[in-house]
Amino acid sequence: MSAEFRRFLYPPDSPRITALKGLDAYEYREAAKRDPFTGGLIEGWKPLQLNEFRGITEDGALRPGCHPLTPALPGEQAPVAAMIEAALALEAALDDTGRRALNHPVDAVEWQTWANPEFLQFDTGIRLEFQPAGVRQRALELVRASLSPGGFELVHNMMLINGFLGEVVGLERILNEFSYNFALYGRPDPVAPWGWQLFGHHCAVHCLVVEGRMVVSPIFLGAEPNEIDEGPHAGVTAFTERIRLGTDLMAALPAGQRHAAVTYRRMVDPDMPPGRVHPGDERHLAGAFQDNRVIPFEGIRVADMPEQAQRIALDIVETFVSPLPAGPRAARMREVRSWLGETWFSWIGGHEPGDVFYYRIQSPVIIVELDHHCGVFLDYDTPKPFHVHTVLRTPHGNDYGRAYVRDWQARGR
Repeated sequence: MSAEFRRFLYPPDSPRITALKGLDAYEYREAAKRDPFTGGLIEGWKPLQLNEFRGITEDGALRPGCHPLTPALPGEQAPVAAMIEAALALEAALDDTGRRALNHPVDAVEWQTWANPEFLQFDTGIRLEFQPAGVRQRALELVRASLSPGGFELVHNMMLINGFLGEVVGLERILNEFSYNFALYGRPDPVAPWGWQLFGHHCAVHCLVVEGRMVVSPIFLGAEPNEIDEGPHAGVTAFTERIRLGTDLMAALPAGQRHAAVTYRRMVDPDMPPGRVHPGDERHLAGAFQDNRVIPFEGIRVADMPEQAQRIALDIVETFVSPLPAGPRAARMREVRSWLGETWFSWIGGHEPGDVFYYRIQSPVIIVELDHHCGVFLDYDTPKPFHVHTVLRTPHGNDYGRAYVRDWQARGR
């Protein structure tokens, strides 16, 4: 615990803070549209919103057969029964208006309305902060029933850190533990496809189950700061392992491969093409509203790395898929390993402990990204080690489990 972030707190009378004091989520949504920076982000994302879903690819062409809906192997089934029980309990805690807001068809475009900034763009589902405590708790219980114990802790920690940030900067009505939207897709069922969505500032998780198979993707998890240094949740940290494994992987590469993996030496590099650093996503390529983006492979192939470096690369991927329960996680890692010959690793920035950097591991079946970011609610304009964004995607059409759903529907189920 360094508490380095406290050096960058805005003064209490800073316009950055005082202009937002007292606003709730809906009032801030309107204010964000008028602000030159956040309004510009919204306008830039608007052409990408609600497009027909195809999926991220490396070259613009979808590969058939990347995500066959085959039966889950013994021991790899999703915890569907516990999820159904938790989902029905959540519905039972809501009135008719709340249930109508919560529920959507399994292939609804609303899956694609998630975003990770603190300002609302789409008010999909129910807004947890405006729900009774019992409803909030039952939504969390569905998340808990769906994910691994460590995965639930990680997701909940993002929510806790968001609340901590709100307390630190005095904007609790905009940044709090429950400033998140929650939605259900499809009807809870042991076999047919259905799932849920949680999204808000620095935390967006999408989970779908069908025939015992599970997809948890896209996942966006971030934190500013990436630690809670005081209060009832003191000691909570985020992304320490993902950061350490990144520098471990670079250290495990021979000098030539390390050089080849670095696509840009600086986080904002003069050699970058226009637009490579996005004002909101910074170096991320697979964030919100990027469901159909073409992201070419870059860097070096993981299969060409020394054995130790390959193990670390797979360890990185495993930290990103850790929200999956043990059985579905084993299935996911087997899938990742089967594409190791087409798995690429790329890096931007420094690679010594304490440096800021971006990395991406990408194959036809997975994309994971980690990026250090500039300040949003803290006052700094270069990336810092304590502001971290991470993204997980399933390319070639299976974000939101959409490839599985289309397969299911094509069979006339």
